[in-house]
Amino acid sequence: MKEIIVSPSLLSADFGCLEKDLDMINRSDADWLHLDVMDGVFVPNISFGFPIMKYVQKLCKKPLDVHLMIVQPERYVAQVRDCGTMLMNVHYEASTHLHRTVQEIHQAGMKAGVTLNPSTPVSVLEDILCEIDMVLLMSVNPGFGGQKFIPRTIEKIKTLREMIDKQGLSTIIQIDGGVNAENAHTLITAGADSLVAGSAVFNAPDPLTVIRQLKNV
Repeated sequence: MKEIIVSPSLLSADFGCLEKDLDMINRSDADWLHLDVMDGVFVPNISFGFPIMKYVQKLCKKPLDVHLMIVQPERYVAQVRDCGTMLMNVHYEASTHLHRTVQEIHQAGMKAGVTLNPSTPVSVLEDILCEIDMVLLMSVNPGFGGQKFIPRTIEKIKTLREMIDKQGLSTIIQIDGGVNAENAHTLITAGADSLVAGSAVFNAPDPLTVIRQLKNV
């Protein structure tokens, strides 16, 4: 039985009681904390920036999994690192020189992730897959929490898993969007390694139990 990486998304937390929610994450079985940074340009929403990320770093005991939904993410490698980030994730669609950006992330001492939007095929990563630590497949259109899972994602997971296994890589497959305890088993069976859950965790009556369920699907 493989180890499932659970990374609750801070986007769905109560920012009026952020310390309380971060304390819950610290006490939970979560492996990482997922931070969605949105600029209102690449996606139609604005979330939070470096001051919030640095505040989270001070309080959170879990590694930070930072997902940049922004244009020109390569401009912020140093700032993301300085927030104590373990893994910096950029969108394929927002990165003109993706290989260079991945190199800069690694040179800054972080793991590198690449995200694909729902309409982007996994085949675009074939020539860079060996360079990256994680691929995040968006299972909703990025920009807002609480959306419905896109079923086509299951086939994308299977295809990506075949690509990774064929190259003999250990690249992590992460899924973000509409993930919950009901569909988690299907995602893991298809080949996913890491689950991002926002609303399913922070809107639950008992978030600790939901996180535990996701870890043990």
